[in-house]
Amino acid sequence: MDEAKEGEYFKGRGAQLRTSNKFLKEQYVTDHIEGLDEPLLAAPQTQVFHEQPKTIVNKVTSPDLGMMYSMNPYQGCEHGCIYCYARNTHEYWGFSAGTDFESKIIVKENAPQLLEKFILNPNWQPVPISVSGNTDCYQPLERKFEITRNILKVFARYRHPLGMITKNGLILRDLDLLKDLAQDNLVHVYISITTLNEDLRRVMEPRTASGIKRLKTVEALAKAGVPVGIMNAPIIPGLNHHEIPTIIKEAADHGALNAGMTVVRLNGSIGKIFEDWLRKNFPDRFEKVWNQICSFHGGNVNDSQFGRRMSGEGNFADAIHQLFNVAKKKHMGGRKMPAIDLTKFRKGGNLSLF
Repeated sequence: MDEAKEGEYFKGRGAQLRTSNKFLKEQYVTDHIEGLDEPLLAAPQTQVFHEQPKTIVNKVTSPDLGMMYSMNPYQGCEHGCIYCYARNTHEYWGFSAGTDFESKIIVKENAPQLLEKFILNPNWQPVPISVSGNTDCYQPLERKFEITRNILKVFARYRHPLGMITKNGLILRDLDLLKDLAQDNLVHVYISITTLNEDLRRVMEPRTASGIKRLKTVEALAKAGVPVGIMNAPIIPGLNHHEIPTIIKEAADHGALNAGMTVVRLNGSIGKIFEDWLRKNFPDRFEKVWNQICSFHGGNVNDSQFGRRMSGEGNFADAIHQLFNVAKKKHMGGRKMPAIDLTKFRKGGNLSLF
């Protein structure tokens, strides 16, 4: 495990270390750091890797999520959110879940073509497809590659239903397509809002839009007639749990129709990455935060138990859910997302977009 030198902090990045990869036989280590002429880890620069996958739509069968489908035009994410559960997936590509995850970004430029091929399968019965289920489809590189915009064009052409979740105001670039889809009740959008504390956001989610920008994004979508809700997730005890009522109220005031939440869990390499980050940024409350996260998950920070892993258990988890439910009822009572219309799907017979 390689990490920044004493006193050095990589600003603009979440992870401050490069964790080992269990899939690799050989690893760089610092067992004899006194013999190194230079550090193994320096401030990472973003690198782009191009991938041509054969498929893009994945079936998700997790009991926590129900049956659904998702697609991810990018692997890795420059947003650098320290808690991101998707970090572990980067190890399958031969990279680390730490600094590599937010600096080595894999782009799938053929994603729109693969989506079109998938939904035109004669056996496909339309259900909403989530964009994205893993990494943010509106991360900074989307401004250049426009893969997500071209994906939306496919959904719009065939009137196919979808859901979206993002932290980035870049989604407003595609308001024309989202408005078109919303007219036929074909889209739900969720904006992830973890904190409105800018000091916390800058270190916890360093390359994301500010909380205020996200609220304005909610407002712009709502005014355009695009059904929008928020995900107040993940809830991290001792860092952002006390913000729940304020975030729900502000989201409602800006036009959000719904809100969801999950608690933080730190599976695989994320535990080491988060622990290092928490010690460096909040040493005064490390023990409190760490122990409360453990209390959610049967005494550990990681958790694979369905039902518990995303909601937590115990008295403190119950208090957080009660706080969330009361705030949601107070500020969003009577609101709901409109039902997705599956009847508008145009089955086959269309010319290709590409």
